[in-house]
Amino acid sequence: MNLKGVQLPKRYNYIACFLTLHCNLNCAYCINWLNPEIKSKKILIPGKRWIEGLNRLVCPTDLPVTIQGGEPGLHPDFIQIIKNIKKDLNIDILTNLSFNVDEFIDNIDPARLHRSAPYPNIRVSYHPFYMDLKKLIKKVLKMQKAGFSIGIFMINHPKLKQEALGLKRICKDFGVDFRVKEFLGYFNGRLYGTYRYPRAVGRIRVKKCLCRTSELIIGPNASIFRCHRDLYRNFYPIGNLTDPGLKVKDIFRKCNYFGECNPCDIKIKTNRFQVYNHTSVQIKDIIQTKP
Repeated sequence: MNLKGVQLPKRYNYIACFLTLHCNLNCAYCINWLNPEIKSKKILIPGKRWIEGLNRLVCPTDLPVTIQGGEPGLHPDFIQIIKNIKKDLNIDILTNLSFNVDEFIDNIDPARLHRSAPYPNIRVSYHPFYMDLKKLIKKVLKMQKAGFSIGIFMINHPKLKQEALGLKRICKDFGVDFRVKEFLGYFNGRLYGTYRYPRAVGRIRVKKCLCRTSELIIGPNASIFRCHRDLYRNFYPIGNLTDPGLKVKDIFRKCNYFGECNPCDIKIKTNRFQVYNHTSVQIKDIIQTKP
């Protein structure tokens, strides 16, 4: 299929490519599981379709495609997809590193993974209740020795603060980049996270609003969603990466679900250049719906 190029809006800050929402772990605090029904979704499309769709994207070189999931390494064509994405489209990866790193090293040139920001190109999420730290460190060091830019990240969950301090010391001793990410969501009745729109999370009564994203969020069947809430619920995609007539519009869209937002979309964070005070979406004209 010869698909025409798709120009992304200049304001876009992130390209999220979810090869799969399936994961080999089952972390209780996983932000994907705010919508329990997603656990049964194991949608996959062939790597060939991913390559065709991603290769039509036209965007600045400082805007990489972030390959993620679930666990992206569970996609059977994971390596082939990375190998065949066009060279002028930069790539980085979010993973728990459960894939075969020897096969990855043998097939992927470290230079193929690149992003402009001072940030590891491969960001490994560590979950202490579900992963073996010694094995993880060994795999990270092997990839680091092979020339890959890689670091370990850990969620700053209230239950994991001591583990985070210990891991920081271990990573420093091994010369491995280690960073802590803010925990988002509820724990013991308290909402954690720094949000632009705090009333958008966990409300019983939803509201109407207008919402505009700065991200291209691509689900496991190449559908494009306006936000992470819609992605995880497989709710009303606004297009598909393989649609011949696809156009990505930088517009405010009507939403009837303000109050059920996914924390990823409304948290205050750094943009792709690591400048703080960015939020993925802009929300306006919030209207209370009838009970």
